[in-house]
Amino acid sequence: MPRILFDFDGLTLEAETLDTRTAAAILKSLPIEVRVQTWGEEVYFDIGVSVPREKDAHAVVKAGEIAYWPDGEAIAIGFGRTPISAPGEIRLASPCNIWAKAISDVKMLKPVRAGSRVRVTLKA
Repeated sequence: MPRILFDFDGLTLEAETLDTRTAAAILKSLPIEVRVQTWGEEVYFDIGVSVPREKDAHAVVKAGEIAYWPDGEAIAIGFGRTPISAPGEIRLASPCNIWAKAISDVKMLKPVRAGSRVRVTLKA
């Protein structure tokens, strides 16, 4: 599957896409460059792609799962606790479609602040 790069103002996260309709829709929209928001230890950003919630969508994710949040038309990358997480879990705001898996350690996103830019591209 294609690999993508998330460049957060110099912090680069690499991920491998999965074979899903969500991944296909997002890949068609690349490259994108937007400003990010944060929510606890989650970085998310609007991508202007509308994809319905998939049957296996879930709100509790594992570190490294790259999610698409249908309710906000955004990519969400959780790397730790959010305001609604129970101890030891990464809980996103509502069920999300998992469309990629990080190859790099997502905890590297801890210094990313709201308003930072992210550029998402296919890896050459």
